[in-house]
Amino acid sequence: MNQESTRPLIMGILNVTPDSFSDGGSFFEPKDAIAQASKMLDEGADWIDVGGESTRPGSTAISAEEELNRVLPILKAFAKNLKHFSIDTQKPEVARAALDLGVGMVNDVSGFTDAKMIAVVGEFKPHVCVMHMKGTPKTMQSDPFYVDVVDEVKNFLNDQASKLRSAGLLHSQIWLDPGIGFGKTLEQNLELLRNLDQFTMGENPILIGVSRKSFIQKAMNSELAPDERLPGTLAVQTVAQLRGAKMLRVHDVKEAIQAAVIAELVS
Repeated sequence: MNQESTRPLIMGILNVTPDSFSDGGSFFEPKDAIAQASKMLDEGADWIDVGGESTRPGSTAISAEEELNRVLPILKAFAKNLKHFSIDTQKPEVARAALDLGVGMVNDVSGFTDAKMIAVVGEFKPHVCVMHMKGTPKTMQSDPFYVDVVDEVKNFLNDQASKLRSAGLLHSQIWLDPGIGFGKTLEQNLELLRNLDQFTMGENPILIGVSRKSFIQKAMNSELAPDERLPGTLAVQTVAQLRGAKMLRVHDVKEAIQAAVIAELVS
């Protein structure tokens, strides 16, 4: 990324799973995952987020051993460049193994609610992404309820960030993600996005992941396959950028960068 650019950082999604909602199975084989990571880096991705366990709605957890078997071959293939890689995991033992190899970020969709995970990142001091999720991937879309979704999500993220600071991490290392699509209805997702400036005014940078998510087809009231949701994705990412998001987690790196650069030029 150009040092003078103020566009958001772009995090490319690499799901090394058979069952992720958008590209499950496409990069399950190590050679395919390695090729996809290389492609996203060539297209300009600032980070690559490697995940070995699907967190799509209704998904079931896998063992740490199975998750490690999926992600370690990919991480080892990029051993000289892992400071630009993130491990997407809820398991402290998976995070530790990835950090031992040199990854630069831990992305925890459960928001570092496990004290053991906080201890691991407190030891290594990487960047972290704290995401809000109501329930678990298996249960999160079962009629999620909030009195005030913006306040509840904001309070959770701030509380978790405080715990991570107590473990020795800096504000700049703690990325906050309101968890669009993770235990939220369409209207709750939209409410969070409309009020994103309430999150971006704090000291911690904001990461947004909306790429190809089902709320886009729900908003359109139309059946759209995940790879048909790119226009909606780019629209939401641009709104998030203009409201202060500093990183975008995306499937389509080249397209996201083009949109972000143009949005920066005209903003």
